[in-house]
Amino acid sequence: MLTKTQTECLDAANECAAACRECAVACITGDAAQTMAQCIVLDLECADICALAAASCARGGPHMKAICALCAAACDACAAECAKHAMDHCKRCADACKRCAAACRAVA
Repeated sequence: MLTKTQTECLDAANECAAACRECAVACITGDAAQTMAQCIVLDLECADICALAAASCARGGPHMKAICALCAAACDACAAECAKHAMDHCKRCADACKRCAAACRAVA
């Protein structure tokens, strides 16, 4: 059975992964895709790590704490990059990343 912190982390990680993917797609298809390269890279990497963290929390696996610590670090980097941009999708992504980082730290 999952603990409350695992459930909160799982939910936050899934929400963050979706927000990161949405942000990446919006950046790629926007007018400034070339200048958004770092944002896109961090979005995609964060989304993958969040998906891993969600899966690990769901299992309660032996590496869950380490994976959640990595996820928090990836979310911090992505949030910092997205916060530099004025687009709504970047703001939503940064907010989701901040929530996920906090939830992951509670598990780690």
